[in-house]
Amino acid sequence: MSRVFLCAAGDRGGGIRKLFREAGSNLFIDKRVAVKANYNSADPFPASTHTDTLRSVVEELKSSGAGEIVLAERSGMGETRMVLEERGVVTLGRELGFETIILDELPAEGWVYADPPGSHWKSGFWVAKIFTETGCVVQTCCLKTHRFGGHFTMSLKNSVGLVAKTVPYSAHNYMRELHSSPDQRKMIAEINAAYNVDLVIMDTAYAFRNGGPESGDLIQPGILLASKDRVATDATGIALLRSYGSTKEVMQGRIFDLEQIARAAELGVGAASADEIELVGLDSEGEQMAAALDRILRREG
Repeated sequence: MSRVFLCAAGDRGGGIRKLFREAGSNLFIDKRVAVKANYNSADPFPASTHTDTLRSVVEELKSSGAGEIVLAERSGMGETRMVLEERGVVTLGRELGFETIILDELPAEGWVYADPPGSHWKSGFWVAKIFTETGCVVQTCCLKTHRFGGHFTMSLKNSVGLVAKTVPYSAHNYMRELHSSPDQRKMIAEINAAYNVDLVIMDTAYAFRNGGPESGDLIQPGILLASKDRVATDATGIALLRSYGSTKEVMQGRIFDLEQIARAAELGVGAASADEIELVGLDSEGEQMAAALDRILRREG
């Protein structure tokens, strides 16, 4: 079973501490940890990772005995260095002692080629090597819909930010290929087969139930989620959006038939069905939300 832990988001620091404790904080002892947050644009949470969430994740990694901590990012809507500076990430890195890597500035040797079986990419794609060679990977994402063809953006879609837009010595634009393809959602899932994740923290204190990724109608689920399974995380997020009412692309059909979920499950990235997901509440708010979302997963998964 793929376990997804849920707790209240009112106290982000306390909630993330609970999630780390349950999800396995001993994973990070003496490991170099690569962090992939959500800084696609400079727009505030829930368009981007909340500063308090990133702070709490880094502090928990340090408390768990992690070695070097590196945050690596490529923004899609804005120049990455400016986005990270505007969102306070560079300043926070200096304060907490983690390195910030701007993926757009990587040399050719900083990328590794990937071409999963049955890939819908024309000739594969390039992933930042730090996410394939680091001891552990932690991802923190938001809960949003995506009006540019992704349909939703959670942990699977967040992985687009570790793929090269272009690589040195090549004119091919991988993001143009992705966003112009009718197979975009399958291609998003295929990125996730190229690297492993040890823990995902999804902050749904607030979320966009339509629009996205940088703006939309706000909802306030008030919940933090954590899992080692990206498919289980996103399936739970879809159930949460459905509980509020969302776009037709999110609301229609079975959850595990949605292309991002279905293709990721097919590739073995995570759970193969809703029956393989167990929701675990860590406080009264988490228990209530877990029960409500479990009913949706059983009925619509």
